[in-house]
Amino acid sequence: MAQIGDIEVVVFDILGTLVDEPSGLRAGIREAVPGADDAFAEELLTVWQRHRDLAQRRIAEGHRAYVNTEVIDGEAAQRVADRAGLTDPAAIRRLAAAGWRLPPWGDSVAGLARLARRFPVLGLSNAGRTALLRLNAHAGLRWHQALSAEDVLAYKPAPEVYRLAVDTAGCPPERALMVAAHAWDLRGAQAVGMRTAYVQRPVGDPPAGSDVFDWRFDGLDGLATALAGKEPGR
Repeated sequence: MAQIGDIEVVVFDILGTLVDEPSGLRAGIREAVPGADDAFAEELLTVWQRHRDLAQRRIAEGHRAYVNTEVIDGEAAQRVADRAGLTDPAAIRRLAAAGWRLPPWGDSVAGLARLARRFPVLGLSNAGRTALLRLNAHAGLRWHQALSAEDVLAYKPAPEVYRLAVDTAGCPPERALMVAAHAWDLRGAQAVGMRTAYVQRPVGDPPAGSDVFDWRFDGLDGLATALAGKEPGR
């Protein structure tokens, strides 16, 4: 059975796990379309999310060449604009960058800082390199290193994305802990041998009954407490 003291490096998903992606996108939509009522704002958010999910799935299935999230977000923003009747190019460009302005969860910044005092901490995100840089700066996320899936021209849960983290960590995969609020993300990490910790978030993908992850926590405080006092790899 996995022991928490065996962990050498902690790897975090970012979108949804450390930042509230739907709230940030919703705020960007409301800024671009100030007259939208709640129902219409949710409809526009769904337009965005469905386009993103479809685009990434088509890339994963080989039906589309890889493009980064800046391209996909630009397409999603244009679809939202078309649905809302928004024609101002400057407003559409700002909307396309809404993913750079996502708010952190209340425990994210302090939890990362606490863990980083004891362990090397990596971010691992589907966000493109530029988007990841801007997002981390806006949300105040401080890493030892942040890795973008753009570096391997794929999107999680493709195995090469998790191998990027393991290779960067420089340790066996079973000594790298993948932390995420998405069960699909943790399944991808498990497939390459990483340890897994599910962190509950309001917008996450909860584990199915068949999922067996190494640890489950209500938030980062529980994770940091579990790892507190543990020397990395000992």
